[in-house]
Formats: sequence, structure tokens, C-alpha cells
Amino acid sequence: MNRFTLAVVAATVSTSSAFAGGLDRSNQATGIIFKEGTYAELNFGYVAPSVDGTDRNLGAGAGASGDVADNFFQGSFGYKQDLSDKLSFAIIVDQPYGADIAYPVGGSVNLGGTTATLNSRSITGMLRYKINNRFSVLGGIRAQDIDAAVTLNGAAYGPAAGYAADFDGDTGFGYQLGAAYEIPEIALRVAVTYFSEIDHTLDTIESGPGGAPRAAGPDTPLTTPQAVNIDFQTGVAADTLVFGGVRWADYSEVKVRPSRLGGSSLTDIDDFYRLTLGVGRKFSEQFSGAISLTYEEGGDDLVSPLGPTNGQFGLTVGGTYSIQNVELTAGINYTRFGDSNPRTAGATPVAAADFTDNDAIGVGFRIGYSF
Repeated sequence: MNRFTLAVVAATVSTSSAFAGGLDRSNQATGIIFKEGTYAELNFGYVAPSVDGTDRNLGAGAGASGDVADNFFQGSFGYKQDLSDKLSFAIIVDQPYGADIAYPVGGSVNLGGTTATLNSRSITGMLRYKINNRFSVLGGIRAQDIDAAVTLNGAAYGPAAGYAADFDGDTGFGYQLGAAYEIPEIALRVAVTYFSEIDHTLDTIESGPGGAPRAAGPDTPLTTPQAVNIDFQTGVAADTLVFGGVRWADYSEVKVRPSRLGGSSLTDIDDFYRLTLGVGRKFSEQFSGAISLTYEEGGDDLVSPLGPTNGQFGLTVGGTYSIQNVELTAGINYTRFGDSNPRTAGATPVAAADFTDNDAIGVGFRIGYSF
């Protein structure tokens, strides 16, 4: 039963979290630590968002923004092995955070030419200790590397227009701690995992605004958010599984304040809660399938132009085919984004655009091998 339960959950995981709230990309999943025996997996995902809107008239005319969210690939690797009857370890390599935003030049008068990219890479080492057949504890350390770049352009930025910065990669370290309760006979498991903040100090090269020359500036601090994942699954009938989870991330504490912007933050992100609920079914010894829903409540309609979405609702369908020791999983996700009003920073926030009726389609693949 355990191999089936993990397979049906895998059928939805590969695609459903790649365009989550804030800067989340991987959902920091740790389910691999519960795999039986020795196991390795590769995950690949591709997400094609469609995010556009129309300028508000701020005295500089108006225009369509064009599609501002670039398509992107997502990948991860995991390996798990038992060290004894009670102790096991896992290594996870993923891309926990990301952003790919570009307002086409010549489109939006208010925001055209604004761009933002953020790339991350993370290596996590985890241990799980089984206290008994029901309870276990887990924990580990995480090394995380981040780099980013941003350009602010358009009439909505006023005197800040023309500012640009490159933030070179920096590696920081954090940890995660958790516990799980299981009843293997009914495939029940509830796991809670806490992820610490990770501090970064980014070498910064700035240019502008107002024609200021390109030069190295003071280092820019960045802290990625603390988060909590609560994951559950349980059998409800023969060959049928219900699963889901809650993720909270403390994005309101994530601020990026380069020196030339006089204390203004490039980021303005609300905390987010992500809810997932799904059902899986084993149709044969080789094939199982799953369907799940995800929901993120929207916050303030006034959002940063560098993250112009506000909540979402998604549907994911996937299937896993097992051939001896190999599991092949594929899934597809459709996500609908909440409406938002991108705005620039200031003492009195003023919306620069209206974004409505936006969505994304993602596909994901997973190859798993049990040794």
C-alpha cells in the first residue's frame, strides 16, 4: 500500500506548486524521506503563465502591459536510503524560489521595460528517526544559493525610473525540523515540518536612477521566509487515498532595499497560505491516478509590479505507471490567478495597472527508481 500511496501523491506534486504564492517554486516538499528502501527520483516541470493587464491613467497615457510572466522550466533531484531499521536519510536538490517578470518595452506606458529575475538553488540533507511504528522525527540542514536582477522603468516609477541592479549569488544556510504520525495499516500519515529563514548578503551593482552611472554599491541583505508545511494522507477505501496539505510562508518579512532607492523595498509580498486537497486511486497493479485542487487566498489587491498576481485556484490531474522498480509519473495543472492592481512603492500606494483574467498551464514529469 505504501508504494501506491506515494505514487498517487507524486502524480500531482510535480506540477501543482511551480507557480505558487510569493516566490515559491518547489513547495519545499520532503515526502521522499518516507519512501521505502533505497530510492532516487528526477523531476522536470514546465510552466507557461499568461499574465497581462492594462495601464491605469496616471497622467501619462495608457496602454496594454503585454504578457509579463515568462515561461520557465523547473527541476529537482532526490535520493533516500535507510541507514538502519530506525534511521534513514535523504538528499534533495531543488529550486525553491524564482521569478521571471518582464513588461515589454513599448507596451505599458506606466511599467514598460520593468524586469525582475530571481534564481535559486538548494541542497537539503535530512535525517528521519523512527521512534516506533507510529511516531518519527526528522530534521536537517539546507544550503541555498540566490541571485537576482531588476530594472525599474515606466512613468509610474517617477524619479526612480531607470534604476537597475544586479545581485550576485550568495549562499546561506538554514534548517528544517519536523515530526510525523503514521498508522501504516490504513496508509495514514500526518507530517509537520518547519523551515527556518535563510539570510543572504548580495553583492550589488547598481545604475540609475536619473542617469547615475553603473557602480558597485553596498551589499544588499535578503532573507528568504520561514515556512511551515503540514501534509496528510489516509486510505478511505480499498485502493483509494485522500491526501492534502497546508503551507504557510512568512513573505511579509521579505524585503529587498538597495541603497540607491533610499530605503524603499523592491518586494512587497503578503504572507500566503496554500491549501491542497486530492484523491488518488489505484486502477491496476501498474497504474494509479490522482486529482487535486489547490487554493491560495488573495491579499491586498495592491501588489508589486514584480509579482502581479493575487491568490489562485488550481486543478491538477496526474498518473503514475510502475514497471518493476521504475515509476513514471506525468501530470498537468491549470491555475487561475486572482485579479490584482500592480503599484509602485510610495507613502501612498497608487495602482498603476489593472490585471484580470490571468492563468497558467504547467506540465510535470517524474522518474523514480527503487533499488
